[in-house]
Amino acid sequence: MTTDEPSFDVVVIGAGAAGLMAAIEAGGRGRSVLVLEKAEKIGKKILISGGGRCNFTNLFAAPDRYLSKNPHFCKSAFRQYTQQDFIDLVKRHDVGFHEKKLGQLFCDEGAAQITQMLGKECELAGVTIWCGSGADDVNNMPEGGFLVRSGSQHIPCQTVVVATGGLSIPKMGANDFAHRLANRFALDVTDMKPGLVPFTFEGSELKKFDGLSGVSADVTARLGKTVFRENVLFTHRGVSGPAILQISSFWEGGDVVLLDFLPDEPLFEDLKEERSRNPKGKIRKYLSDRLAARLAEKLLAPLGELPELGNCSDKLLRKVAESVKQVEIRPSGTEGYKKAEVTVGGVSTACLNSKTMEAKSVPGLYFVGEAVDVTGFLGGYNFQWAWSSGYVAGQHA
Repeated sequence: MTTDEPSFDVVVIGAGAAGLMAAIEAGGRGRSVLVLEKAEKIGKKILISGGGRCNFTNLFAAPDRYLSKNPHFCKSAFRQYTQQDFIDLVKRHDVGFHEKKLGQLFCDEGAAQITQMLGKECELAGVTIWCGSGADDVNNMPEGGFLVRSGSQHIPCQTVVVATGGLSIPKMGANDFAHRLANRFALDVTDMKPGLVPFTFEGSELKKFDGLSGVSADVTARLGKTVFRENVLFTHRGVSGPAILQISSFWEGGDVVLLDFLPDEPLFEDLKEERSRNPKGKIRKYLSDRLAARLAEKLLAPLGELPELGNCSDKLLRKVAESVKQVEIRPSGTEGYKKAEVTVGGVSTACLNSKTMEAKSVPGLYFVGEAVDVTGFLGGYNFQWAWSSGYVAGQHA
């Protein structure tokens, strides 16, 4: 290390949502802060989120909307920094927003409004940002603190905040830096898998739904006791859509997912009533009035030719109802990290202080955001974890 190399109180690795929030809060406390970002600009994943409009939080963000080996870990961060706190920040910057559905808040004009807002907050807090300069290594210094290597630069600092995210969307620069660093400092990392990701089918399962690519429907998706009510979208490789993305975070290889394509209708009872009212009616016509014709045809195909309603027994009508309301899908896998919105798992919460995000065994080393084993539902929940965990780390780093 040369004498003319800069030093900082805090080095934040990663200029995503969690890293920028940590930098803003640390800088606001009078700490000298450097943010290292290997991409050419800050917040690249923010910019593509929510179809380019950034679903920046959710009105219903609460601990029960998150997966973790320790479901209680996130409570402290959410108490310290709520969705309303971030909404207030957005309002202070005159960023227009709207609720789309299910508590999801989106920017009116575009995701760039959020990155610009965070950039301004960094300026106000005196934060230094080096884009095109990622961190290559972090080491303890004998006299205390850390030495962060970024290319040819060696930057001494008192504390380090690791905000490099998870493994999802590698084309955006995702990597395992946070997990490798955690392991080197003897911190546990949980098993990881792609989350909020489409399912893929193979063989007979792919054939079973052949020809439905592009068809969508409102369903309930059930895996054990976990249930989501959203849309499903058939693809040429399997199924996607919000209901599938949600349930995918809970799915393990071999699990069977149940779909109900008419979740609001007691179909067996309705079919019996229709039989009395319209005995000459056709079941396929009845279902095609409620579902996409291609989908209705595909769901009924295993039952073969069906008689007029007046000639249908209760047993047959029950089979018809089950063929629509208890559709089993058996994914062969998922589209993987390349299509996953999040990484399920990460740095073990058992190794971190929930009130500060600091590693219990490595004073001055913090992990925030997607790098940690806290994964939110679809719909702004993961952004809120980023804001909350980043805020907490920034208050102590």
